[in-house]
Amino acid sequence: MGGPGDPPEGTPEGAPGGGEDEYRSVVFDESFVRAARLQEYSAQERMADHAPAVRRRPPLRRGLSRQALVLVMLIAVAFGTAIYMGVRHPYQVPGARQPVEPLRMTVIPLSPQGRVPGAADPEYLYEHSPAAQFRIGAEGIPLPASRRTAHFSGDQVVAALTTAKDYIVRSSLYPEVLDGQSVRPVRVMLDAGQLGQFDQSFAQPTADGRHAPTGWLVRFDPTAAELADGRIRVQGSLQAAETDSATLEVTADHTFVYALRPTGAGTKADASLFTVRRELHFRFDRDDLRLHQAQLVVSYVQAGPLSCAEDSANHLRPLLAGQTAGAGGPAGTDPYDTGGATALCGSLARSAQPKV
Repeated sequence: MGGPGDPPEGTPEGAPGGGEDEYRSVVFDESFVRAARLQEYSAQERMADHAPAVRRRPPLRRGLSRQALVLVMLIAVAFGTAIYMGVRHPYQVPGARQPVEPLRMTVIPLSPQGRVPGAADPEYLYEHSPAAQFRIGAEGIPLPASRRTAHFSGDQVVAALTTAKDYIVRSSLYPEVLDGQSVRPVRVMLDAGQLGQFDQSFAQPTADGRHAPTGWLVRFDPTAAELADGRIRVQGSLQAAETDSATLEVTADHTFVYALRPTGAGTKADASLFTVRRELHFRFDRDDLRLHQAQLVVSYVQAGPLSCAEDSANHLRPLLAGQTAGAGGPAGTDPYDTGGATALCGSLARSAQPKV
């Protein structure tokens, strides 16, 4: 039994005389408590101390995510567009390129009916000739109005016309080409498939309808004639048409009128007019349009005044002021030579000459 002053249940723990001896070693005095350092852990630190041993896996989502669905849709749209453009696009590139045809050419000398008229002033001759209203130089080769075709855009049609014009200008108007000094300005305009034929024409000129330099360009015999006036008169037309889904053709028909004098004579000799009509057919595929080159497939040339007896395949040897064609016709044609071409010659109408 307890003493008379104790509670009925006995002395409580922690009270004097209770379990004081048991906890005496962990009782801190006031100075220790004041010197103690207090620190409160952050939420992340508390979570780290009490992180569960096993991490929960996120719930499994059924089907594709939104980003994956968007990506799949974009791929499907791009693939469908590519198929549509490949089937319906009018400017698709053909699988195989057509072979380049060789140039077929015809050069016809025109013989005058009498003496070739002349005058000291070339301008006077122009004013009294059918070329009085012709334009000068490249201005006489205007580009026509054009529009797209079934398989070629408007820009591609313009490119074909522009390339054809550049070829005509270089081969008919460049002074270094006319006097025979250079053929490079013309050569660089040709499709690579025709360069072999072009080079052979100048290495071995032949009137066979394939290898006459005068079928490729206009050039005079430099020992016989030279320009008396650099303002060459020109008139003609250009037309473009689509022949198939891979080919554009341009047809050019131009008349060039040159004022000429004997080589080295200067103004001492009278000038005369020399007329060249060129009908050229160009062909273009998409590679030609991209490279600014042309395939010249047909060249039909009429030029005079010339003598039918002279060879006009390599150079044009004009009859100048006061000269006549004289006797003699074109070179004979052998019908047994199946590889040869028929020699042709025409008569230059008096109306084509200046009236002086």
